[in-house]
Amino acid sequence: IMDKDDLILPKDFPKLKNDAFLLACRGQETPHVPVWCMRQAGRYLPEFRESRAGKDFFATCRSPSACCELTLQPLRRFPFDAAIIFSDILVIPQAMGMDVQMVAGKGPTFPEPLKEPEDLLLLQSKVDVNKELDYVFKAITLTRHKLEGKVPLIGFTGAPWTLMAYMIEGGGSTTQSKAKRWLYRHPEASHQLLKMLTDIIVEYLLGQVAAGAQALQVFESHAGCLGPAEFQEFSLPYLRDIARKVKDQLKESGQDVPMIVFAKDGHYGLEDLSQSHYEVVGLDWTIDPRSARERTGGKVSLQGNMDPCALYAPKERIYEIVKKMLEGFGTRGYIANLGHGLYPDMDPENVGAFVEAVHAHSRHLLNLK
Repeated sequence: IMDKDDLILPKDFPKLKNDAFLLACRGQETPHVPVWCMRQAGRYLPEFRESRAGKDFFATCRSPSACCELTLQPLRRFPFDAAIIFSDILVIPQAMGMDVQMVAGKGPTFPEPLKEPEDLLLLQSKVDVNKELDYVFKAITLTRHKLEGKVPLIGFTGAPWTLMAYMIEGGGSTTQSKAKRWLYRHPEASHQLLKMLTDIIVEYLLGQVAAGAQALQVFESHAGCLGPAEFQEFSLPYLRDIARKVKDQLKESGQDVPMIVFAKDGHYGLEDLSQSHYEVVGLDWTIDPRSARERTGGKVSLQGNMDPCALYAPKERIYEIVKKMLEGFGTRGYIANLGHGLYPDMDPENVGAFVEAVHAHSRHLLNLK
């Protein structure tokens, strides 16, 4: 069915009014420290739960108007400095022909995960992203228009290793041992799959920029399961490839979009990540802000990294925690965020207190300068 919103084209976008987030990505001066939250469009919001009630998760992902509405909801409530398109990292394995279902209480589930290297033959290795993932592009274009220039819109993707882990594990896992078995037992097939994913991700990100995304985040959510040597072999080269290829392609058309890499629990890779062609390195809460600044040597902007569970604290305590975090990171080349996504049982009031604390305290610090 043609949605009236399908006719909206990726051009003549409203003028951006608040560019603090984009300036911070590039290490430029901002009037305040910009802030957004991973999973800011999420189940902690009653209006999100209401919109999603009784609807299949991936059917929602395939509806541009639904994604647009969910992306905008948190911005009606809080003065976030960026929006991130509502979608899921597993749309890529779906585009490659795998069945993925969202099972209540269990999360994403692959009824037929990859078991052995010959299973790679069952995948669509060449994916036409404009055909298979056009619903994401349409959602981005529609949202960019409906944001009315309020804040920039971030597009995102899962990273190759993280997607590979889901495709082999068949869902979430604490050890990723089935996927890691491949790395040790089938290194060639692992590289073949990672390369396949990388090629699709590059096209997917370029499609998001063409559709109107103003920044891109790459989620390597499963970095923490790898040791430094495996990270060097199976994650980092592909993360670098993605940034380099996307940037080279964009340069040809005179475009330049900041890119963020978030390798959760990948502390051992911090120095390497800061030299991987990404403007911003996202951090989880297990890294000390001052040491992150020292180890990245001012080469990149940093994003993060309050423990999401700090949002269970009373508001005064949240303010104290934010104050300390801002003093650790400094106000330049910094985007405040959580060290992971918001959890469903968090109080929206406290999310508001977090945003307010970042803005108020950063303005205070900038006025002292």
